[in-house]
Amino acid sequence: MKKIFTLAVVALTMLFATPAHAGADFGVKGGFNVSSFSVSSEVFDMNNRAGWFIGPTMKFTLPLVGLGIDASALYDYRSAGVKSQSSEVTVKQQQIVLPVNLRYNIGLGDAASIFLFAGPQWGINIGDDNFKFSDAESYSLKKSNFSVNLGFGFTAMSHIQVSANYNVNCGKSSEVTTSKVGESFNGHNNVWQISLGYFF
Repeated sequence: MKKIFTLAVVALTMLFATPAHAGADFGVKGGFNVSSFSVSSEVFDMNNRAGWFIGPTMKFTLPLVGLGIDASALYDYRSAGVKSQSSEVTVKQQQIVLPVNLRYNIGLGDAASIFLFAGPQWGINIGDDNFKFSDAESYSLKKSNFSVNLGFGFTAMSHIQVSANYNVNCGKSSEVTTSKVGESFNGHNNVWQISLGYFF
C-alpha cells in the first residue's frame, strides 16, 4: 500500500509540475459531500451527515481531441452518528484524498463545455482512527483507503467548473468490534460530492 501512495504522490507531483504551455491549468476547488456509512450488521444504526472538502487542483489537456486528466490534493471531512446497542458515537473522518481522473470534454462553443470523468482516488487518514462506544465496543477507521470516482461537470468561461460525482469505496474502510469476543464487522463509506472549482 505504501508503494501505491508513493506512486500516487509522484504522479501528482509530476502533474502539478507540468508547465502551463503544455496545456495545464491550475486552480482550487471545494465542495460538499454526503457520506453513506454502512456496516455489515443490522445491530448498528447509521446517521449520515454532510461533510466538505477543499484543496488545489489541476487539469491537463491530452493530445487526443476531447480527452484530459485532472488531479487534486484535497482535505476531506466526513462524519456520521453510529449507534450500537449500548451507546452512540460520532465518527469523524479526516483525510487527504488524491483523486486522478480521466475526463472527456464536449465543447459547447468557446464559452462553455460539459465533461464526463472517472478515475481512482487514494485516501490517507490524518485524524482520529478509533471511536469507542464502550471499553468493549469500538469503530475503527482504516489508515488508508482506495476508491473510484464517477461523475460529470460543466465548465464556463474557461475558469469556473461545477461537477458532481459518486465516490465508490473499494474494500472495507472501517471495522466495528462488538462486546462479543472475536466478533467484528466490516464498514464501508461511499459518498456523493458536489464541487465548485476556479482555474487561474
